[in-house]
Amino acid sequence: QVLLVESEGGLVQPGGSLRLSCLASGRTFSGSAMAWFRQAPGKEREFVAYITWSGGSTYYADSVKGRFTISNDNAKNTVYLQMNSLKPEDTAVYYCAARRHSRGSYYYTEYDYWGQGTQVTVSS
Repeated sequence: QVLLVESEGGLVQPGGSLRLSCLASGRTFSGSAMAWFRQAPGKEREFVAYITWSGGSTYYADSVKGRFTISNDNAKNTVYLQMNSLKPEDTAVYYCAARRHSRGSYYYTEYDYWGQGTQVTVSS
């Protein structure tokens, strides 16, 4: 059974930082791409960033480019999302996802496994 477990999110002031982590288990992820998506109330699930498990390739949504960084630690089977300069519009439930393919994708329908989601709220 594949499990993706995100770390707890939280409440952050505008301009602040937060790091999310996603622990993956249940299969080998060496040939997988991992991603973060988010979903705000009343909106569709939105791509944030992806990384190939080798870490050689990353891709970001324009809305987070330069502020967010996706990375992974293969030894710990963990993917991270470092979020800096947070804005109120970053408020959403953040989901970790994995796909059975080495190439990343920004379409959420192309991911096979999902975490339970974690709430991030940016507010003063």
